[in-house]
Amino acid sequence: MTDRHTPGPLVIGGVSYASRLVVGTGKYATMEVMQEALAASQAEVVTVALRRIDLGRADQKTLLDFIPKSFTLLPNTAGCFSAEEALRVARLARELGFARLKLEVLAEPKTLLPDTVETLKAAEVLVGEGFEVWAYTNDDPVTARKLDKLGVAAVMPLGAPIGSGQGILNPNNIRILLDEVERPVIVDAGVGTASDVAIAMELGIDGVLLNTGIAGAQDPVRMARAMAAATVAGREAFLAGRIPKKLLASASTPTKDF
Repeated sequence: MTDRHTPGPLVIGGVSYASRLVVGTGKYATMEVMQEALAASQAEVVTVALRRIDLGRADQKTLLDFIPKSFTLLPNTAGCFSAEEALRVARLARELGFARLKLEVLAEPKTLLPDTVETLKAAEVLVGEGFEVWAYTNDDPVTARKLDKLGVAAVMPLGAPIGSGQGILNPNNIRILLDEVERPVIVDAGVGTASDVAIAMELGIDGVLLNTGIAGAQDPVRMARAMAAATVAGREAFLAGRIPKKLLASASTPTKDF
């Protein structure tokens, strides 16, 4: 069971990560900007949509050529709308040497919300086949608990719809979810700015995955640095333990001299 109150690295699938920020590779204006932003984020894990990698073009650079070699690649099944489709993409990833992946099965293109039924189907098969599955899902504690019991490596509830930048819409759901799930919990999707990351981390989650919040910023590299700092600040605040909220004032200066 993950001990979220103990300082130390993030451990997923038996691997330790110093950074609790995971970043993506989509929506950047140029590959060079992406490369600089990834380095500025201080993250160690980067998600890559397998559909975006053209390994058959040896004469041209691919997305992978612009990702710093220090990063751990986390291929994802982005764009899949059924368990069958996600399984096909995952098995292709394994043929390319990847046994660790982010499972993403969406319900429909308009909202890009997870299809939890299809996600559970795919997760059960992939875990059975020996994959290290980081499972993207909604913020429903019941679904999260089911994924946890299936043996996924990480449960990844959304903060808000993908790319919406709305931040953490249901913090209470996340709090409940944390009590239901033993494995690491990574909030994924909907984060728009550094304060969203800090708020997420202050809830006690184990990490944050984001992409559009950095790639879509006016200055992606500067935003990447801000997201990295917010991840650390939010984690430190959670470990420190905030004061309780009170209705009335409480003087910070003693009323009597010592």
